[in-house]
Amino acid sequence: MTDPIQVSQLLGSTGALPVPGLGGSAAPVQGKDFKSVLLDSLDEVNRLQSEADAGVQRLITGETDNVAEVFLAVNKAGIAFDLLMEVRNKLTEAYQQIRQMQV
Repeated sequence: MTDPIQVSQLLGSTGALPVPGLGGSAAPVQGKDFKSVLLDSLDEVNRLQSEADAGVQRLITGETDNVAEVFLAVNKAGIAFDLLMEVRNKLTEAYQQIRQMQV
């Protein structure tokens, strides 16, 4: 069995994936990296769920009577969580496929 390929071997010194036909290395992409985007998304889902929980608590205690607003917040948090779970499932599936590749 062969040794697994390390990410650092693929990225090289530039930190960017090489693009075929461009001299072996690509210019680094400006903007957020995947890790930052993923962590920001997790924070946003957490914030939406906290807002929904707070809205439900206000509705239960009688601080608000705006059911539509609370319903919207709960639905928004639910959709964000469902999307996050789908991204997790796709990442897990991709990881499993990469693990099963033969080099």
